Amino acid sequence: MKMNPIEVFSEWVKNGKDDGMEKNHLKPVQNMLKFALKDLESFSFIDAGCGTGWVVRMVSKMESCISSVGVDGSINMINKSKRLDLLNEYHCSDLLTWKPQNKKDIVHSMEVLYYFKNPLLVIQNFYNNWINENGRLIIGVDFYYENTSSHDWPEKTNVSTMTLLSESQWEKIFLDSGFKNVKYWRTGKKDGWNGTLVVTGTKN
Repeated sequence: MKMNPIEVFSEWVKNGKDDGMEKNHLKPVQNMLKFALKDLESFSFIDAGCGTGWVVRMVSKMESCISSVGVDGSINMINKSKRLDLLNEYHCSDLLTWKPQNKKDIVHSMEVLYYFKNPLLVIQNFYNNWINENGRLIIGVDFYYENTSSHDWPEKTNVSTMTLLSESQWEKIFLDSGFKNVKYWRTGKKDGWNGTLVVTGTKN
């Protein structure tokens, strides 16, 4: 029987599989942050689907970072984040409906949004409720149509919800949500792997 994504990732914390997230995703996340944070003298940051908070911790150490916040649907992930990090703020909540008290300059999300049946609704919530004027959303996904070696993941992982979209469909979601200056690229391409798809846009 297939499990919902939050159940799967909660199990990952119990069996130690969550430790692979930073190792597997560090390079694409560094690529995303380098693009999103360049030329910013100061910024506030939120990681949507933060897992155990490794990106939150990494970003919080940057001199130009005013605040770094993590949100995740798994209480196991959030509890581990809080054990590892007493400085930054973490919330266990549904990305579809949660709203931060204060909007942020940068919203980042790595390997999260295809676990929703309708990613458009999540991205609209980001646009309306999470991001400051002139702020930026930047996301990375490895499960997408052009990356054919990822297509068997729903069977391999036993996850109930994985929404397979093409690059142009992700771009359209950003545009339909109101984002401007939308662009996308792939990072980390190698033999048999088309790389992480990065999509970004600004709210202005």
